[in-house]
Amino acid sequence: MHFDRLWRGGRLATLDESREGLGLVEDGAVGCVGGRIAFVGAVLPEGWTAGEVIELEGRLVTPGLIDCHTHLVFAGDRADEFEMRLRGETYETIAAAGGGIVSTVARTRAASEAELVATALERLDRLLAEGVTAIEVKSGYGLDLDSELKMLRAARALEDARSVSVATSLLAAHTLPPEHRDSREAYVSKVVEKIIPAAVGLADAVDAFCESNAFTPDEVRRVFDAAKAHGLPVRLHADQRTAGGGAQLAAEYGALSADHLERTNAAGARALAAAGTVAVLLPGAFYALRDEEKPPVALLRAAGVRMAVATDCNPGSSPLTSLLTAVNMAVILFGLTVDEALAGVTREAARAIGRWDQMGSLEVGKACNLAIWDATRPVELAYWLGRNSLHSRVFQGEPS
Repeated sequence: MHFDRLWRGGRLATLDESREGLGLVEDGAVGCVGGRIAFVGAVLPEGWTAGEVIELEGRLVTPGLIDCHTHLVFAGDRADEFEMRLRGETYETIAAAGGGIVSTVARTRAASEAELVATALERLDRLLAEGVTAIEVKSGYGLDLDSELKMLRAARALEDARSVSVATSLLAAHTLPPEHRDSREAYVSKVVEKIIPAAVGLADAVDAFCESNAFTPDEVRRVFDAAKAHGLPVRLHADQRTAGGGAQLAAEYGALSADHLERTNAAGARALAAAGTVAVLLPGAFYALRDEEKPPVALLRAAGVRMAVATDCNPGSSPLTSLLTAVNMAVILFGLTVDEALAGVTREAARAIGRWDQMGSLEVGKACNLAIWDATRPVELAYWLGRNSLHSRVFQGEPS
């Protein structure tokens, strides 16, 4: 067998489900052909050759990391609101006074597509420097047809500018725009009848925010019915601030993921497990909002729900551009095991964006996306705070 490139002599955390735990392979090798993995194992096939051989010298190798929930495209920041929260103002009171999401909407609407791409690239580069090779990016700061499409185009442009896979989600049902504060029905109809149809081809999924200060379950059902009618899978911001049955709603529609879940109950956990919906845990938002209610990890675990971890990078509730920090937070704050947290930013994150067949583990046929670490034990990736142990990053078989 001839490989375009071969990495050998490393400790592989394959995340292959046919293996125990993280699927560790000692003194292992990864062979790549045409950007895809052609071999993973400890004993190379007889007569192998390679165009290039890279010695790993015992380093830990994982699949490229995946940040499966971000709001990476936006204009401006909300540092002033962060300071207000430090003085005791709540997320809800700030939003009621004209801050929150709508303040970012005004800036994002005013920004050009090129400006949105440029600022998003600054944030993206920090994630790539920690071994991220795939990312999900939501719209939701446009809240009108032209601005939502502008955001989705900007997200797509990131894939052209950097060596990264981008999955896009249309989040037009994020909050009511200022011009529709007194016309909820009209805005939901606009999302259903105009924005979703126009986003086909730009969006890989449709997301919504089901919350007391956002959209009701019945409104979300209208949005999800429209998404399904246009062949788009769905995701849901669920049960973050209130126990609104969001997990059950996500399960009802077979959502790729239900995200946040701080106030999900046992029935919600069972529904997610039955539907195969991934629970995406977002410790950055929990931390930044000083929430006191943690996601019910024990309930999710007991029900057999798959759990992913992401940054939720956004200007208001999670200004986090480090997926490694999210891993540490998931372990320390939420009680995930190291294996669960690392699976959460690889294997389960791939499921959350609907790309498990393409990435998320070191298996033959998948994209050769690797993160090679100056570490030997998986726990080191969760242990260090403020230290980036990445040695090198490989995207589709090419060092990058």
